[in-house]
Amino acid sequence: MLMYCWMIMIFMFVSGMYVFCSKRKHLLVVLLSLEFMVLIMFMMLFMFLNMFDYELFFSMVFLVFSVCEGALGLSVLVSMIRTHGNDFFQSFIVLQC
Repeated sequence: MLMYCWMIMIFMFVSGMYVFCSKRKHLLVVLLSLEFMVLIMFMMLFMFLNMFDYELFFSMVFLVFSVCEGALGLSVLVSMIRTHGNDFFQSFIVLQC
């Protein structure tokens, strides 16, 4: 049963990687797939630490860093919408100053 849960989590992580790596038009979809992968990694970390009866303090540190990553992604999204008017990747050029 435990191996079945690990296989489901690995499949969910790979599906999140597929959505992240495939060519998408919107920045919000990319940020949502990143958050999905972070949540799956948190679940895997939580199960791993419970399996060996370790302290769960590291999972709290991981959650703090994932919240910081999410806030940074949302700030980039808001600044992109303010400067370019939408969140399409095609509407802005990265090399433009």
